[in-house]
Amino acid sequence: MKKQIIDKIFFKAKLRLLKLHYESKSGHLGGNLSSIDCLLTLYHMILNENDLFVLSKGHSACALYISLWSKGLISEKTLKTYGKDGTVLPAHPSGKKIPGLLFSTGSLGHGPSLSAGLAIASKLKNKRNKIFCLCSDGEFQEGSVWETIIFANHHKLDNLIIFIDQNKLQGFGLTKEIVSYDDLETRISGFNVKVQSIDGHSPLCIINAVKKIKSKSLNIIILNTVKGIGLHNEGKLESHYLPLNENQYRQAINKLQEMYHQ
Repeated sequence: MKKQIIDKIFFKAKLRLLKLHYESKSGHLGGNLSSIDCLLTLYHMILNENDLFVLSKGHSACALYISLWSKGLISEKTLKTYGKDGTVLPAHPSGKKIPGLLFSTGSLGHGPSLSAGLAIASKLKNKRNKIFCLCSDGEFQEGSVWETIIFANHHKLDNLIIFIDQNKLQGFGLTKEIVSYDDLETRISGFNVKVQSIDGHSPLCIINAVKKIKSKSLNIIILNTVKGIGLHNEGKLESHYLPLNENQYRQAINKLQEMYHQ
């Protein structure tokens, strides 16, 4: 896919993401902006009809909804219900009306183990598909995540690719202030799995990383990202929680236009 087409898709999707958050007066925009490049790349350029995807960091639900919308899998009419009574698009993904949703997520740390279950089931059924899972770096304070790495490594689940949105911030502050680390690569490498650390905002880097996945090994791709990229509170904890006012919304649109030369 040509860069001009990619930029057009991504600009339109991010513009809609900003509008969705602004109109619904909802938070969690920072984590959605740090992960949407990965999700858009997956849905437009990587996933095939047999592959499966699990969003472990459920607070990035809107990035998922926008990605599905950009593929025509969620209608504009449905998208407009976000944040309203009776919506089928809750703040954390759940329910039967979200295309491709396999599990309700948002209770962090469970996505990798669920994905490992899907991966070993596919192996047992001799399926040639891949299982993709997107986590947050804060989730790696959960024991279940490390148990999954041990399990997946032991069973050589090379059909499982775990992305980690490493924006270095979580609900209470910087990860290095809370658990004394801000880079997961050295910790995960000790488990004898294939680890790549890339620019998480670059579709090309994400595509190339998937092409380089190793056989007979769990594959983990660390996405180095900026929380709330393009916002007035870029890289700050406030982007995790606070909704946009009108002035901040306009500033974000202007920044997005500059990023994509619109």
